[in-house]
Amino acid sequence: MRLHAPTRRELLLGSGALFAWAHVPKLARAEGRDPRLLVIVLRGALDGLAAVAPVGDPDWNRLRGDKALALDGTPAALPLDGFFALNPAMPNLHRLYNAGAATIVHAAATPYRERSHFDGQDVLESGLPKPGAVTTGWLNRALAALEPEGRANARGRHGFAVGPVTPLVVRGPAPVLSWTPPRLPPASDDTIMRLLDLYRHTDPALARVLEERLGLAAIARAGGMDAMPANGQRPGAPATPAAGAAQVRAFFAEAAGAAAKFLARPDGPRIGALAFDGWDTHANEGELNGRLAVLLGALDGAVAAIETNMGAAWRETVVAIVTEFGRTARLNGTEGTDHGTATVAFLAGGALKGGRVVSDWPGLKDASLHEGRDLKATADLRAVFKGLLKDHLRAGEKALAGAVFPDSATVKPMAGLVG
Repeated sequence: MRLHAPTRRELLLGSGALFAWAHVPKLARAEGRDPRLLVIVLRGALDGLAAVAPVGDPDWNRLRGDKALALDGTPAALPLDGFFALNPAMPNLHRLYNAGAATIVHAAATPYRERSHFDGQDVLESGLPKPGAVTTGWLNRALAALEPEGRANARGRHGFAVGPVTPLVVRGPAPVLSWTPPRLPPASDDTIMRLLDLYRHTDPALARVLEERLGLAAIARAGGMDAMPANGQRPGAPATPAAGAAQVRAFFAEAAGAAAKFLARPDGPRIGALAFDGWDTHANEGELNGRLAVLLGALDGAVAAIETNMGAAWRETVVAIVTEFGRTARLNGTEGTDHGTATVAFLAGGALKGGRVVSDWPGLKDASLHEGRDLKATADLRAVFKGLLKDHLRAGEKALAGAVFPDSATVKPMAGLVG
C-alpha cells in the first residue's frame, strides 16, 4: 500500500480539505500585490468534453450523438469563443468568462497515460512525472520555495483544513489544522467500489465491512428507506434526485465559501487547496439533466461562493480547478464514459487575464484520438501550475523545474494566464 493510501479514519469521514499558508510571497508584496491561490481537485476524473464541448469540431456530433452539447440544444450550451461551448449547468463561470475573470485550458493532462484513479491522483497532486510512494505534494513544496514577506503572522506557519482529509497536493512539512463543515456528503457508490477493490488486497476485514455497507445501501434504496434529513426530508422518506442535488450544492458551496472567508481575511492565509469527490461517471453520466449536470452546477455554485466571500480580495485571486485525467471521447453502452486521458482545467479569479479558451486542439477524428479512444493531451497541467506559481506568486523557475516539479525542465511555465 502506498504511504498516502486512505486510512480507516479518512475513509469513514470522507473527503474535502483546505490547506492554507499565511505568508505573502516577498516579491509579490514588493510589487504592491497580495495574491491568493486556491487549488480545487475534482477526484474521479471529469469528462472535459461534456463540460466544455468542441461544438465547432465536425466530429463532435458523430462521437456523442444526441448526447452532444449543442448551441441549439435543450438546454442550450453556453457559447465561448465560436469553437467551444460551456455546459449550461455553469452560468456563473460563463459570466466570469465574459467578464475576463475565467480561463479554460482544454486538452490538458498530467504526464500520466494510464487509467488508475489512485496513480492518476498521485501524479496530479505529487507533481512527479510518474506515480510512486511519496508523502509530499507540489503545492506544499512550492510554499517552501517562496520567500515569505517578513511581516507575516508567526502563527501563519500553521495551515488549516476544511474537512478531515488533507489532499496529497498540500501534504508536507507544514502543519495543517482542521475545520470540518457540519454538512458532509455520503461517499458515492463509485468511490466505495474503488476503495473496496483496494481494501480487498490490503485490509480484508475492512473490505467485508464496506461490502456490507454497500449491500445495505442498495436494499435501502430499493425499499425507499433512504433518509436525508439534511435536505429537509423526513427520515424514511424516499430520497428524490432534487434533494440529492440540493445536498451536493450545499456541501460544495459551504466548503468553498469557508475557504474563501479564510483566504479573504487581511491576516489570513493566502494559498490553499480543497478536494471534491464523485466525478467517476461510468454509467448514466447525465451531462445535461443528470448526475454530471448536478456536479457541474454544484461546482459553479462553489465558484460563486468563493467570489462572494472573497470580497475585495477577489481581484487578486486565482482559483485553479483540476482533475486526474479525462474520460473516453465516446459514450459507452450504459451512457457513461470510461477512464480517459485529456480533459479541461478551469481557472477563475479577478487576477486572471481571462475570457479565453487556451488549447492546441488535437481534433476528434479516430486517428487523432489517443489510443483510438481518448482526447489527446496537447497541454501539460504542470505548465499551467508553473505559470500560475511563477507569474502570480513569483516562484522562481529553477525551483519550479526542480524541487516543486522534479524532472520537468522541458515543461515551460504557461505564460499570460494572469493580468
